[in-house]
Amino acid sequence: MSERVILEPGQPAPEFSLQDQDGATRSLSEYRGERVVLFFYPAAMTPGCTKQACDFRDSEAALQAAGVRVLGISRDKVEKQRKFADRDELGYPLLSDPELDVHRAYGAFGTKNSYGRIIEGVIRSTFVIDAHGNIEHALYNVKATGHVARVRKLLGLDA
Repeated sequence: MSERVILEPGQPAPEFSLQDQDGATRSLSEYRGERVVLFFYPAAMTPGCTKQACDFRDSEAALQAAGVRVLGISRDKVEKQRKFADRDELGYPLLSDPELDVHRAYGAFGTKNSYGRIIEGVIRSTFVIDAHGNIEHALYNVKATGHVARVRKLLGLDA
């Protein structure tokens, strides 16, 4: 098991280029000038990940109005991301990282405690990236439920 990266506020966000649910290549650099919420989730169409993705969907208009773009990322293949986006009417990009390179660069894959067992897997994590491409907030081991409300508060959208 390899040493896990932990990103801190002020550090540059690791650059990436991945395919979205439509097969289009998306790079972090294309969002320069906007704040980005990048959330890593373990698996498309599972209960917790669906809850989290739908909460971001329900907050997307408010986030976009505040100049914030949402990007979801998992190890799922493009086809499964497409099914997830279609099924739950997710309008933001869902990025496919089957090799886990971006997960590892952000520290969103590694050793974790799963129901008392130590395993290696996806660590549900969310990053707020500022308009200059730097980490503003790095949230590791987040819970699916209530997480989007916490992100909205960090972004100053909710008192």
